[in-house]
Amino acid sequence: MTDPLALASSQHYPPATLYMVATPIGNVADISLRALHLLGLCDRLAAEDTRNTAQLLSRYGIAKPMIAAHDHNENEAAERIVAFLAAGERVAFVSDAGTPGISDPGGRLVEAARAAGYGVMPLPGASAVTTAISAAGAWASTFTFVGFLASKTKQRAGQLDALAGHPHAIVLYEAPHRIEETMRAARDALGGTRRVLIARELTKLHESIHRATLAEGPEWLARDANHRRGEFVLVIEGAPAPGDGERDAAAHDGLLRALLDELPVSAAARVAARISGVSRGVLYARALQLAGNDSDEEAADGENAEGSAAP
Repeated sequence: MTDPLALASSQHYPPATLYMVATPIGNVADISLRALHLLGLCDRLAAEDTRNTAQLLSRYGIAKPMIAAHDHNENEAAERIVAFLAAGERVAFVSDAGTPGISDPGGRLVEAARAAGYGVMPLPGASAVTTAISAAGAWASTFTFVGFLASKTKQRAGQLDALAGHPHAIVLYEAPHRIEETMRAARDALGGTRRVLIARELTKLHESIHRATLAEGPEWLARDANHRRGEFVLVIEGAPAPGDGERDAAAHDGLLRALLDELPVSAAARVAARISGVSRGVLYARALQLAGNDSDEEAADGENAEGSAAP
């Protein structure tokens, strides 16, 4: 039987190369054989957080010189890494967890290394995005990764409204202190009927994977404080096929007209979405149509009345 580690060590790892190395997202046993070999072979590590990475490496019995490369110093770190590559070193970059460059630093390091003429080699492995997608089902077979939404309410609502008609599943990351707010915002913007996979603490001891609708999601989170702990990946079903959303919106014209008598268009769409479960973006577009039609009808009535008045 071939030694698995020998398979990794027999492969080619060129010098003067930046290696983008995926590390576990929770379970330390999820490290790949190639990653283990490269981390032991490389001359230096660049890490998003050198303390976290040092703890991870100690689990595997590896010690390497490290430099910090995070969001606040990535340009400076890139210059240092290029200098190490110029000296012929193999430099590995790891983020705190998962695959570098996915809602993590790394992109500018790659661009700097390539611009300077040095190779970049990815070593694939754990990723929260693909881990969650693999447990979602056929409805998420095509998807768009969005990552973290804006923290401000208005900006977040705008991002979700822009995604209301997106046909592919949407993958979001979220922190525990914002998960309830984000779930409610998604329900209001996209409608309550879409499926959502709530993946929490993936690969860790307290992992949980719960599937619900966007209407049920906030209720599930509120039911138990443990449901709101840990790091989250949300996979949200894409928009229905073209035409379906329009028919859904038109089915609620009576509700929208009643709300438009009392509320501005945006507020009427928001309330109608909560009541009907239809996407707020779809209802907003329909409310604009109804408001415009009503205005045209009122204007026409006014013109007719003037035209029939006695001179």
